[in-house]
Amino acid sequence: MKKKYRISEIVLDLMFPPRCPLCDHVIEFRKGDICGECVKRVKPISGSVCMKCGKPLEEEKEYCFDCKTKKHLYVQGISAFEYRDIAASIYRFKYGGRQEYAAFFGRCMARKLEKKIKQWKAEALVPVPVHPSRKRERGYNQAELLAKEIAVRTGVPMRCDIVARSKKTMPQKSLDGVQRQNNLKKAFKILKNDVKLNTIVIIDDIYTTGSTVDAMAAILRTAGVKNIYYAALAIGRGQ
Repeated sequence: MKKKYRISEIVLDLMFPPRCPLCDHVIEFRKGDICGECVKRVKPISGSVCMKCGKPLEEEKEYCFDCKTKKHLYVQGISAFEYRDIAASIYRFKYGGRQEYAAFFGRCMARKLEKKIKQWKAEALVPVPVHPSRKRERGYNQAELLAKEIAVRTGVPMRCDIVARSKKTMPQKSLDGVQRQNNLKKAFKILKNDVKLNTIVIIDDIYTTGSTVDAMAAILRTAGVKNIYYAALAIGRGQ
């Protein structure tokens, strides 16, 4: 059945035409969530991926080089897109105040997560927290916005009362692997002594080396959480 639109919705779209969350170009009237060019160009991750972190791989392998040489503290993770395909969009979402992107990105992540959430038996979604001062600067936490959208679509509750950011760290993108780990030492703190959850999924916007997820996983384990997974909006390509 063809969807009927209210006059107010039509007028609003004509006055303030929606923009594609991937390229930021205006979308033709009632032509979907993203523009036609991005539908062709940007595809969710598929094919061979690392069985641990979920990075796309050129060849059929079980694990990427990083996961073969480094012991991660989480069980498994997945991502919706390759970072290089949506890097500019993530920058606008994260630093440019484009909170509205969360609806589209969260929906994409929920589709990707649906089967895994049932398989993992996830009890809660825990967004990576940002330092309070950084949240005041941006006005929001992008990981929290994504987690909210995923929670609505999967029925798994979002929990922001378990882990907090205790240290304002340097941006991870400017650091190498060792520096990332050092940067995140004592970066998080547990807000509850007894979490009473066995399985949680950490939600973040970008997965690069896994340092952030590992730092959160380490402190969650001290609170008694046994099974820790992660889901990210975007991830780099593995080797």
